[in-house]
Amino acid sequence: MRVLICPDKFAGTLSAPQVAAAIAEGWRDRAPGDEVVLRPLADGGPGFIEVVAAAVGGRRLPVRTVDPLGRPVSGEVLVVEDAVGPTAYVESAQACGLHLLAAHERDPKATTSYGLGLLIAAAVETGARRVVIGLGGSATNDAGAGMLAALGVATLDEAGYALPYGGAALVAAAALDGVPRLRGVELVAATDVDNPLTGPQGAASVYGPQKGATQRDVLLLDAAVARFAAVLERDLPGCPPGLAGLPGAGAAGGIGGAILALGGRCESGIALVSRLIGLDAALDAADVVITGEGSFD
Repeated sequence: MRVLICPDKFAGTLSAPQVAAAIAEGWRDRAPGDEVVLRPLADGGPGFIEVVAAAVGGRRLPVRTVDPLGRPVSGEVLVVEDAVGPTAYVESAQACGLHLLAAHERDPKATTSYGLGLLIAAAVETGARRVVIGLGGSATNDAGAGMLAALGVATLDEAGYALPYGGAALVAAAALDGVPRLRGVELVAATDVDNPLTGPQGAASVYGPQKGATQRDVLLLDAAVARFAAVLERDLPGCPPGLAGLPGAGAAGGIGGAILALGGRCESGIALVSRLIGLDAALDAADVVITGEGSFD
């Protein structure tokens, strides 16, 4: 019998490859004659790089970056050679992840996506022609303003001063300064969140509370990112119209919107990973499929 094991991560407990290995060990112990195939999954959130690297190999390059509060953390860029040239993969959760903060530190009014910008900048420097950014599990709600700052685009207030980091500061957004240092790379956001940036289904309203936002915070953040989206549409060349309402713009606290504003696109994270690991063929060949996601309570 051929057994396919294809779990996602068990958040806070085991990564997807660890879950798959543990299930496989137990199955082989009881049925040593069965063929066991492992295909761990990810949807763009925490564990994205580990799963992609396990499936396609490539070079994992360490990168110094910062967490949502600006403290040093370690991240990485995965570079994979393919038919169209090098593709670099980065994981937003390595710099923006909610898991990087203690419960009392969670405040999307102050947290920043700047560290993700550092990861993307490092990916661009590898010479990649395409950068795939896994989105999910973020502690931020700054609509990617911090990310843009790290890439060379500062957000200014009416007096021409750069705004401090964090989503709340965007209520004073008035203009942009600088040009994104992307060297013409194609940007792809890997995410399974199709929420818009603003409104009742927007980033702040739906995901803000789990990041530490009160109801008052949610209203402030929603207004702030709406103002920022209007500035992006006016000042960033190539930004699509109606940015705040686009599907996926609300992913990872609005980082999806910033990627769209830069001319990037959103792609289903689970579909992308499934294609990379050959999941459809593995499913067709399997007699039994074991999957799972979540955590042990």
